[in-house]
Amino acid sequence: MTVEGPLATPEIGNCYGEAELARLPAAHPAVTADRIGVLLVNLGTPDAPMSRAVRRYLAEFLSDRRVVELPSLIWQPILRGIVLAVRPRKSAKAYREIWTSEGSPLAAITRRQAKALQASLGGDAVVAHAMRYGSSPIADGIDALLAAGCRRILVAPLYPQYCAATTASVSDAVQAHMARLRWQPALRILPPYHDDDRHLEALASSLGRAIGGLDFVPDTIVASFHGMPERTLHLGDPYHCMCLKTARRLGEVLGKTVVPSFQSRFGKAKWLTPATDMMLEALGREGRSVAVIAPGFAADCLETLEEIAIRGREQFLAAGGRHFAYIPCLNDSDVGMDMLTALVRSELSGWL
Repeated sequence: MTVEGPLATPEIGNCYGEAELARLPAAHPAVTADRIGVLLVNLGTPDAPMSRAVRRYLAEFLSDRRVVELPSLIWQPILRGIVLAVRPRKSAKAYREIWTSEGSPLAAITRRQAKALQASLGGDAVVAHAMRYGSSPIADGIDALLAAGCRRILVAPLYPQYCAATTASVSDAVQAHMARLRWQPALRILPPYHDDDRHLEALASSLGRAIGGLDFVPDTIVASFHGMPERTLHLGDPYHCMCLKTARRLGEVLGKTVVPSFQSRFGKAKWLTPATDMMLEALGREGRSVAVIAPGFAADCLETLEEIAIRGREQFLAAGGRHFAYIPCLNDSDVGMDMLTALVRSELSGWL
């Protein structure tokens, strides 16, 4: 794991006077400069669009009790015996459709976001990035910031809406690593920003610019969020409410109706509705012209580029739809990075 900002030069004199320095043991660890660190965290991705790499990634991801809330004695035999025997091959094929010269789009975009944020913050903070699952783990990101002299760290989960399966899982991983540290840094975690005006205005600006460049005018705007089992709503997870609020508030900013839906259903459990695939098919049968935005994702990934931009488009057009456009995520666009920089600076208030 590397950090985007310059490494700190180890210093001891900033803590000790001359007399104390003379009495320090030779093996005393260096005390680095007191810097501020920012760790951007996204979900994760396989290292390659191959079945073996996807299987390794899915085994870690789907073993997280935050992601699949079933007893291990029930779930693990299903995961190891059925899911990991079938799904990696299918997912690897989907990844190959979106893989780039930089590798996984999610990994490449997150790296660019970290570099852009470092450029915006300048010397005020040191920026690193990490993934919850797969390569570039959170522990390595924290250790890199500590090595750079950061004693105050803001962890920024790149999930606009809070969900136990995403935001809380990041917090779990952070706290698990904190428990192993003798000298822990001061810690903050970026809260959800689903209804933050800066986020909504960035989405509206990006959407408006994209629609202005189309050769058709969409009569329906769909906001597709990642789905969750419906039981999570009844257990008290605020995700569903936050998604609906994002869509409603975005519509208010745009002055247009934005229809929310939920994608990526998995398994036989009842999931949040309406389902994106079923909605696109229904809109296609009505002969609509549709623009789809994914305001629950900070960076484009398999779920947006393959599931929506490719398969969603095909399904919609096959059902009789007239025009279809997928609107990219904010990614590392100027408007997206201005928003992210503003959010980070707000959370660093009192530290900077």
